[in-house]
Amino acid sequence: MPTIAFITGITGQDGSYLAEFLLGQGYEVHGLIRWCSTSPTQRLDHLLQDAGGGRLTLHCGDLADAARLGALLAEVQPDEVYHLGAQSHVRVSFDLPAYTGDITGLGTVRLLEAVRRSGVRCRFYQASSSEMFGSAPAPQNEATPFWPRSPYAAAKLYSYWMVRNYREAHGLFVCNGIMYNHESPRRGETFVTRKISRGVAKILKGEATQLVLGNLEARRDWGYAPEYVEGMWRLLQQGEPQDLVFGTGETHSVRDFVEEAFGYANLDWRQFVRVDPSYFRPTEVEHLRADSTQARRFLGWEATVTFPQLVRLMVDADLRAADLEAPGEGLRALGNRVRWLRNPLS
Repeated sequence: MPTIAFITGITGQDGSYLAEFLLGQGYEVHGLIRWCSTSPTQRLDHLLQDAGGGRLTLHCGDLADAARLGALLAEVQPDEVYHLGAQSHVRVSFDLPAYTGDITGLGTVRLLEAVRRSGVRCRFYQASSSEMFGSAPAPQNEATPFWPRSPYAAAKLYSYWMVRNYREAHGLFVCNGIMYNHESPRRGETFVTRKISRGVAKILKGEATQLVLGNLEARRDWGYAPEYVEGMWRLLQQGEPQDLVFGTGETHSVRDFVEEAFGYANLDWRQFVRVDPSYFRPTEVEHLRADSTQARRFLGWEATVTFPQLVRLMVDADLRAADLEAPGEGLRALGNRVRWLRNPLS
C-alpha cells in the first residue's frame, strides 16, 4: 500500500512542488482546495492531466471549516499531513489582520484538533516562517528568540507554539519547519521576487515602462522552493519530531534581486524601477538569514541552488511565458541537482 499524504495549500507554489515530489516517491496524494468559480489548479495541471497515475485527489474544503477538516481526515486516513495552507502575503496581513489570524493561526488549530479527535495516526508538518524572527539579529536558528513584526508573523508564531503544545500535551508527531524565503517560477505574482521577474519580461515585451516596488533595502535569505519541499518531507521521516530552520545562510537585498534580474536581461534597472512608499510595510523586517546547521546535521539537508541561478531561472521562465527568447543560463547552471523535478520552469 502506498503512503498517503494530505496537503493543505496544494494549489500554491510549495503545495504543487510537494505533490510532485511525493508522487515521485510513490505516494498517494490528497489535497485540500477552496471552492472557486475560476480554476485554482494551474500549478497542478501537469499532474492532473494524468492524475498522478491515479494517485492524486483534490477535495473541496476550507481551513475555516473544522467539521469538513475532520471528515476529510477520517475519510482519507493519511499517514502524513503537510499543512501549507494560509493567508501568506505579509503586506496584505496588515490590511486583513483578523482574517489572517483566523486562517493562518486558528486554521492550524482546527487541523490539529481534527487530527487529535479523529484518532488518525499520522505525522504532521507545519509550515512555519522566518518572519516569526522579525527583528531578531541575524543569523537566526532554533534558539533565537522570536520577534514578529506583522499580523502574518504573529499568526504563524501562534501556530508554531500550538504545534509544540499538541506534541507535548497530546503526544502527536508534529513538526515545525521554519522556512526562509523560497522562490520559483510558480511563485505568486504579487510577491516581490515574481513581480521583478515578470516586470523584466513585460518591459522587454513593451507592455510596461516601469516597475513599482517598495523597500529595496530589505534583506532576505532566498532559496529555491523545490529543495525546500524535500526538506519538509525529510523532517517527517525522522524517528522523533522536532522543529528545524531551513535556509541558504546567505542574505541579499531586494535591490540585489533587481540588479541581478535586470542585468541578466541587459537592462539598466535604474531606468525602469520606481520606489513607492505605499508598498512599505508599517513595521518592516530588515534582515533575515538562516543558520541551518541543525537541518544539515539531522536531515542531511542543504540548499544548493545559488542566488544568481534562482534569479535567472525565474527570469527565464517569465521571458518564455511572454513568448520572448530566454538566455537559459539559469536552467543550465541548475543542471540535474534537483533530479526529481521534471520541468523546473513549469
